[in-house]
Amino acid sequence: MKVLFIHQNFPGQFKHLASVLALRGHEVKALTLRVKQRATWNGVEILPYAIRPRGEQKTHPWMLDLDSKVTRAESCYLAAREMKAGSYTPDVIISHHGWGESLFLRDLWPSARMGLFCELYHLPGYPHAGFDPEFPVRDAETDPMRIRLKNINNHLHFDIAQAGISPTRFQADTFPQPFRDRISVIHDGIDTRALVANPGARFVLEDGRALSREDEVVTFVNRNLEPYRGYHVFMRALPRLLRERPDAQVLIVGGEGVSYGAKPPAGKTWKQIYIDEVRGAIPDADWARVHFLGRIPYDRFVALLQVSRVHLYLTYPFVLSWSLFEAMACEAAIVASSTEPVLESVEHDETARLVDFFDGDALVDQTVDLLEDAEARARLGRAARDSIVANYDLRRVCLPQQMDWVTRLAEAPL
Repeated sequence: MKVLFIHQNFPGQFKHLASVLALRGHEVKALTLRVKQRATWNGVEILPYAIRPRGEQKTHPWMLDLDSKVTRAESCYLAAREMKAGSYTPDVIISHHGWGESLFLRDLWPSARMGLFCELYHLPGYPHAGFDPEFPVRDAETDPMRIRLKNINNHLHFDIAQAGISPTRFQADTFPQPFRDRISVIHDGIDTRALVANPGARFVLEDGRALSREDEVVTFVNRNLEPYRGYHVFMRALPRLLRERPDAQVLIVGGEGVSYGAKPPAGKTWKQIYIDEVRGAIPDADWARVHFLGRIPYDRFVALLQVSRVHLYLTYPFVLSWSLFEAMACEAAIVASSTEPVLESVEHDETARLVDFFDGDALVDQTVDLLEDAEARARLGRAARDSIVANYDLRRVCLPQQMDWVTRLAEAPL
């Protein structure tokens, strides 16, 4: 079977699936913006495409999103057309269509089956929009219209796709009927062989100090430090947490950009905005125990989770982060927000402690309680890992389901 993956940052969510398909003898290729030259990765032939330059033109602000997607779709189409000229015809196209690249590919290959990675359908109204009163929608009357236009790309893809796959029920349920019935809920998978508790783990700080399970380590992880993932709530809780836990070392992972939601004021970062807000309430001696690590290599990230006594995870009602499940697989004791995507996979006082997203005091209360209760930490950590192994294990649960999904996709009627 010939399988073509489309992802602007390949492999992304297809890291394991693409590799296994290639390992099992299928001809696997990928079109992506991530590389500039043709390359091979885990048996997958990776082909670049580049966005075509465009002249200046005026576009309505509500149409900028679609304009960007059509630009990418045209560029990806032109690269795919060269592949077709070389006599390549895929049986299956699997696309993370969120950036629009795959929009015109079945115009080239009408006999190919297309499967979509369905990350999110944009919904107006609370809690999907306006969840955080600190960042209200600009115009409550017109915002549903703007959001409806953001979904044009989704609807155009629905017309050319045979099936979808989504990591969580929360994400899949944002999509409307009739396409929702074509979406299989299958998580990307957690490598529970690599992500395990390790009593001997060490995490080395920049000053050379090595933290271990003997240290009181609190961890907080975002791709980027921003309000969508509760960075502002966490930072406002930090002064009290440091006061109450004079031995705690707080490790913060995340970049300074914006992955989701509103951009900060020009020339500023959300990271620094909330540092500036709370720094005056934190003595220098306490601030020395706060470590902003930026983005770190994956092996260091795993070590960080393995030395964590309490891991904090906050999110808007949005796409669930891999880091929550990775921390659970490492038997970290979790304090998380009781938002809908978290509630799908975590049960209060069974696999984590849950708090209201906006309640910084409750976040500190639960963190302190767990830091003082080794038995509760161990119980929650074991149960968290058991849940991940039972429901999200890469090799035993998710990959077999993904492979079955690809087989069914290849056999789907056009």
